[in-house]
Amino acid sequence: MDRLDGYMGKVLFVDLTNRTHKLFPWTDKDRKRTLGGKIMAADILLHHIHPGMQAFDEDNWLVVTTGPLTGCGCPNTSRFNISTISPLTGIVTSSNCGGDFGLWLKRAGYDAVIFTGKSETPVTVNIVKDKVEFSDASELWGLTTSETQAKLPKRTGKLVIGPAGEHKVLYACVFSNERTAGRGGVGAVFGDKKLKAVTAFGTALPTVRNRKKLRRANEKWVHILKTHPLTGRQLPKLGSGGLIAPMQAHKILATKNFSAGRFDGFEKISGEELAEHHLVSNAACTTCAIRCARMVKVDGKVVKGPELEIMGLMGANILNDDIEKIIRWNYVLDELGMDTISAAGTVAFAMELKEKGVRDFGLEFGKTDNIEEMLRRIAYREGDGDILADGSRKMSERFGGADYAMNVKGMEMAAYTPRHAVGHGLGYATANRGGCHLNAGYMVVVEGLGLDVDSLTHHGKAALAIMFQNLMEAISACGSCMFTSYAVLPGFLIDKPNWLLTKIILAAFPYVGPVVNLLSHFTKVAKLNIPLLPGSYAVKYATGIRSTMASMLTWGAYGYNTERIANVILGQKADADRLPARLTDEPQEPDDPRTKVPLDKMKPTYYRARGWKDGIPTWHRLKTLGIRIDKSVYDAAVEEAYR
Repeated sequence: MDRLDGYMGKVLFVDLTNRTHKLFPWTDKDRKRTLGGKIMAADILLHHIHPGMQAFDEDNWLVVTTGPLTGCGCPNTSRFNISTISPLTGIVTSSNCGGDFGLWLKRAGYDAVIFTGKSETPVTVNIVKDKVEFSDASELWGLTTSETQAKLPKRTGKLVIGPAGEHKVLYACVFSNERTAGRGGVGAVFGDKKLKAVTAFGTALPTVRNRKKLRRANEKWVHILKTHPLTGRQLPKLGSGGLIAPMQAHKILATKNFSAGRFDGFEKISGEELAEHHLVSNAACTTCAIRCARMVKVDGKVVKGPELEIMGLMGANILNDDIEKIIRWNYVLDELGMDTISAAGTVAFAMELKEKGVRDFGLEFGKTDNIEEMLRRIAYREGDGDILADGSRKMSERFGGADYAMNVKGMEMAAYTPRHAVGHGLGYATANRGGCHLNAGYMVVVEGLGLDVDSLTHHGKAALAIMFQNLMEAISACGSCMFTSYAVLPGFLIDKPNWLLTKIILAAFPYVGPVVNLLSHFTKVAKLNIPLLPGSYAVKYATGIRSTMASMLTWGAYGYNTERIANVILGQKADADRLPARLTDEPQEPDDPRTKVPLDKMKPTYYRARGWKDGIPTWHRLKTLGIRIDKSVYDAAVEEAYR
């Protein structure tokens, strides 16, 4: 086989303990099997981890990966991934980022870099073409994320942590420019390894297999994104915060720690409010054709503005309707280097603990004057902030309240409450990294935010969740932004809801499960491309790998099952796919028993379609997908999962 294009062909392995580096073996066969990004990282971690390994162990690897489309001129493909064992969940996490580090890493000649070991003192790793330099970062230790980046060379890709990462807040994140690898506490693992910053520089570019066809495919891709009602109109105009109003309308806006789905003050924290009164300009990740990012002013400086998650979770979910405070808290969290979703979810849980008389942290629903100070105390682990720095699951284990600690597998949930979007609830429960809307397959898009499929029926939701989870795994592994997946939905279904054809399609959606399962499980029947999935064309023309709808589904299934069995090896139990009892046992509308997540009805169907037993991939399923694992390791992990 000819050498694949699109890739740089090298993976760097850096030992922080001994301050050495070498090349990590990774072949074109490996690239074809895993594609790149989070799937590549999952495969690498699967063959390194062992039972009992924890996030702050010296030999826990940080795996930073790019996708094959990164650097090839495709729209919305500057993204890179960081995977490791999460200190928040204890299992594998993957965190995606739109900064430019991935582009610079490929220019330096590498598709990925793996960090192991621990430095005794703060260190910066500088990757400059074929050289790897270790420099003292003592003067950077203690600086915020923007202060740290300002001290580094301008024309380089950068990864940095802030004070939260240094103090190992379990949901600390990593920054590249103003974009965040936000979820699962990857920043805390950086801090544990004393890795304050990484820079990358080079001038190399990936080769492309068929540049003429790729250029044409990219033009079509950009046209699709620019003309689609979500990626071409709503996101550029209102940003992700434009979803607040439809979330309110569909009763899925997390309110008062997910106890309700509507908030009276939603208009004051909406994308419309932000655009009309606070927006300075749109911004974008490098190569982005959508430009959904918001730029606002804080203390006279133009900075990245808030996105949907913090607008909902630090708005409706804590009963706050002051968007100016949300703008400021977003800036403070970014500077400190903390995940906005987990920070906000933990604050809301602390508020409910006070309301129920369990523990008073000085936080109360509707009271906001002391929140900024609490965020700083969390980042530095001062006073009660030290308790909140461990997240809502550990707090519930200490104080009680697990039924309303709104996390899955230890990771706090995104701003969509699922009792009026039950397929999304199934996605939350089965997401490998925890309470993630993206790893969940973003089912809420078909249950109200894009399409209007019956949001309370359980029919067909398992099959749709699997298909969307697999597709989003593959889209991410390409190096693409997840927002490009919106364009998979035909625009007329959104713009023309009263068309007879639209009504027929939406009514039929819950009953196409068998067909979807056929596509997801027997992907040879899907050896085709569809115009609304342009990434598959781009992969083919950039790399030379035969890429179809079937390939995307297969790569996604490979990645999803690889992460899942890795989690089982790390100790995940057979009953891990759960939701807080608030969502499964209590109807959101007291007079409508349908308004809770029928998880027990959906999970068995989901598991059968996945080829899993009790949330664990069967040996046959792993072999069918080509996932390599020793049978004795598998058997021991499965046995432990049932204890």
